Amino acid sequence: MKQGLSLRTSQHLALTPQLQQSIRLLQLSTMELSSEVDQMLDENPFLERTADEAERESFGLAQSDTPVTANDRELETATYSGADDAYQSRATSENSSEESSVTADDGPSWEGDGSVSLSPDDGEWGGEARAKGNNLSGDDEMDATELARNQESLQSFLHRQALSLRLSAEDNAALRFLIESLNDDGYLEDDLADLARGLAGDDLEQIDDLVHHFTVGLRLLQNLEPTGVGARGLAECLSLQLKALKNNPDFEADTVRVALRICAQPMDLLARRDIKHLVPLCGASDAQVRAAITLIGRLEPKPGRRFVDVERNIVVPDVLVVPVGQAGQAKFQVRLNPEVMPRLRVHDIYANALKGHKAGGSDASNFAALQQRLQEARWFIKNIQQRFDTILRVSTAIVERQKSFFVHGELAMRPLVLREIADELGLHESTISRVTTAKYMATPFGTFELKYFFGSGLGTESGGNASSTAVRALIKQFVSAESPAKPLSDNQIAEMLKEQGIECARRTVAKYREGLRIAPASLRKSL
Repeated sequence: MKQGLSLRTSQHLALTPQLQQSIRLLQLSTMELSSEVDQMLDENPFLERTADEAERESFGLAQSDTPVTANDRELETATYSGADDAYQSRATSENSSEESSVTADDGPSWEGDGSVSLSPDDGEWGGEARAKGNNLSGDDEMDATELARNQESLQSFLHRQALSLRLSAEDNAALRFLIESLNDDGYLEDDLADLARGLAGDDLEQIDDLVHHFTVGLRLLQNLEPTGVGARGLAECLSLQLKALKNNPDFEADTVRVALRICAQPMDLLARRDIKHLVPLCGASDAQVRAAITLIGRLEPKPGRRFVDVERNIVVPDVLVVPVGQAGQAKFQVRLNPEVMPRLRVHDIYANALKGHKAGGSDASNFAALQQRLQEARWFIKNIQQRFDTILRVSTAIVERQKSFFVHGELAMRPLVLREIADELGLHESTISRVTTAKYMATPFGTFELKYFFGSGLGTESGGNASSTAVRALIKQFVSAESPAKPLSDNQIAEMLKEQGIECARRTVAKYREGLRIAPASLRKSL
């Protein structure tokens, strides 16, 4: 092999810290963004919250609406295609660094559009945002998050009932331990012996003693409200509720007795409503078994359901769509939700003090590190503003494309793919994907994730396309109007769609039905 020297030129893409931060902030949800803001406020002394009205950043919608050039489009394509690798390499380098202070040599460079001198653009952005209250002003208003925090948990509800019981110290401790061992549905998933071994280890005598107290505690727990709590399985949960109905004059004793026998059989028979096999197993007539299954259907399979922390189910919309104008004119205003927009600014006093300070000698490195923190704060504010501006642009384009939905509902949804919005706004398709993930829009018909407005198209007899979302809405409408005694099969639904001019195979109908959590026809049939 002959060795030699050669000169080769090549191009490679380097993701700057500003661009990496912009991409990362864009794909964060509202809750994740709030955590990111809190973390940045803790780490960067130049960043602070503000409640004052201030001029928006000049780096905003006016500039972001400018169409991108072909060269910028190619750069963006290369940027997002390599973004994930850049994240991983950056995370690895950050984890390997254990230094507590940032210097000018080892920290990321935040030099760029954020000038060193303090300008009016360093003020808080998002002038429409209203400062969040701290509930100390005497206002009676409470947001959904506060209401969720005040909701009583299942464990607290059970502990409160346990206070009225006169128990020994051991039985009381056993009952409290079992209450804390319940899952969110109110079930006790662990065996009593396993719980005892987890506390006593290999001491057999202590294990037996604990099992005894746990047995007493379980019997007490299962007599508390809500009925069925503390069950080890679905059959036991239903049985506990049925036993509580024995002395209730509103329910026939024979029906309750047959229902208890059904719960003693394999649960798959009940799930399939297999009356043919349940009749001989329960020793009852066909009518009695049907009445018992109807009674079981009225029970609560998850006793702890109503105590589940609703805060996890709260969806705070990022975008608000409000109809404007007179009736009959389909116009909608799209605006950002001021409640989710963080109000940040650069700390004036610290920034001015740094500006007037002249560092030299040993203070030069510390001065450079502080300058870098100041630039980081400016870029963080700009990137957050750009995030919301991009969300607003994409949401506005979606509303324009799906205008019929906002007038007539989901039946009027039209097919839409990410590429259409990307081409219209001059953005990369991956950018649209990031914007529409975990971002929500409040509409006159409810709150939906932005991805909800995108869907593939199904062919129609006229040669056009029908949105898969509209087809799902039709299926839901057909099922809601069906006869309970003769529910529609997937084949029948496919035929009904064909009558509407929509070509949809039976397997596609089954897939959409399962996505809507609609049971098969055999399970929807009333007894």
